[in-house]
Amino acid sequence: MTDETPFLGQHCVTPYPRREVLLRWMWEFVQATLFRWSPRPWHGFRARLLRAFGAEISEVSQVVVFPTARITFPWQLTLAPRAMIGPEVVIYNLARVTLARGANLSQRSHLCAGTHDFLRWSMPLVTAPIVVGENAWIAADVFVGPGVTIGELCVVGARSVVVRDLPARKVCVGNPCRPIKDRPEPSTA
Repeated sequence: MTDETPFLGQHCVTPYPRREVLLRWMWEFVQATLFRWSPRPWHGFRARLLRAFGAEISEVSQVVVFPTARITFPWQLTLAPRAMIGPEVVIYNLARVTLARGANLSQRSHLCAGTHDFLRWSMPLVTAPIVVGENAWIAADVFVGPGVTIGELCVVGARSVVVRDLPARKVCVGNPCRPIKDRPEPSTA
């Protein structure tokens, strides 16, 4: 006798072609060894590894990527000069994740560019890109969900949950994250 009662994930299959699955396995091996074991100051080395796996990085010597960062699909990552991916950051980039010039992801922040359609028993994958604007700062332990754009010079406070776009030049906090005040122009001092 078979159980005909529907369940979440029923008939779920990977949306990725075999070639991409194999490439992901290769990247996971490189990330767990060469990338992870590289000395902390070797940001350019890690940027070159990411670029070798398809990341769009115009200036490998001008980005900071910590060895404990975890990136799912390098070929879905764009890093502009002066962008930083801090310690233990997770970039679950099932869709494109773009960090504009000077964008800064602090420790343990988590960018997740995918979810599932829970209205269907098969729970198909739903993806949407994430864009972090120029000189935006994502503080520690922030979660950013799929389809979010964070405006330039925006500050997102620690442990916030970002599920909607955030405007430029604002300080934003909370769960759900929302603007609370204007961000003044940073000084050069």
